[in-house]
Amino acid sequence: MYTDTIADFLTRIRNALSAGHRVVKIPSSKFKKEITKILFNQGYISNYRFENSDYPQIKIALKYDSLTHSPVIRSIKRISRPGLRKYSSCNKLPRILNGLGIAIISTSSGIMTEKTARKKTLGGEIICHVY
Repeated sequence: MYTDTIADFLTRIRNALSAGHRVVKIPSSKFKKEITKILFNQGYISNYRFENSDYPQIKIALKYDSLTHSPVIRSIKRISRPGLRKYSSCNKLPRILNGLGIAIISTSSGIMTEKTARKKTLGGEIICHVY
């Protein structure tokens, strides 16, 4: 039983990248599916698939640089956690690496990047930083 399933999700991706794996399987939830879609749309993972077997899983194909074989995701870090939630208004949303990275935000209109939340003038809970 996990207390923080999002931290487990991010840790599985981080561990698979450091081990050089091409694919990682993660237990699925609606929240994790939305984060996976954002990572794919922003170009941090090469592909994903939602599998519904005995228990639902997300199968993520990780992305590596073709020349240096280094992972595209250099850092993926959990910000808000169950013991200490981090919220931000639309004016104070973080800018990751001066706009080169993304922050994933949970807003009242769903899960989105900080750039999208800034355009829609929405604040919310800062889930993680990716660059």
